[in-house]
Amino acid sequence: MHTDLNKMKFTLVYTLVVLILTSVWTELLVGESFMYWDSGFGPIALPDIASKNQISESSSSANLSINGDVEISADNSTAAQLSSAGDTLVTEYKLTFDGNGSGTTGGTGTNYETYDRFLTTAAPVTHVIGDDDVEVTLHVKASNYVSDPADAGTYTAAQTLTVHWVGP
Repeated sequence: MHTDLNKMKFTLVYTLVVLILTSVWTELLVGESFMYWDSGFGPIALPDIASKNQISESSSSANLSINGDVEISADNSTAAQLSSAGDTLVTEYKLTFDGNGSGTTGGTGTNYETYDRFLTTAAPVTHVIGDDDVEVTLHVKASNYVSDPADAGTYTAAQTLTVHWVGP
């Protein structure tokens, strides 16, 4: 009788483990995949550069909703470089995340890179089950070229971030 009771306990525990694993895998394999920005990045207004050695920095954030691992890449064309009437500024970008991919959805922030080298290797974002949102912050830094300071004016650039699936 004691052996039968142990077999029942084992069977019950085994059944519960199978049900839990089936539930988790069903969500991952059968559930609808999603990846979308809840909102766009707002415009980034940099403070004026008042001297030839000054650096101007600012940022904007957007929420990315995902239910699997993704990576983010960037546009490295001249559209991403701050320019005005043929004049350009040294333009650098970096990304930061509100989660680190271990315990919360997110990734490791990147270092500042010039517009043409920014995210040439895509930034991984690791999804954590139960946390489908990550705040992504795009930082921009502008400065003058040492040998050729830019003229005064309104400088604009458009940086495009693209999200790609990489995992479940």
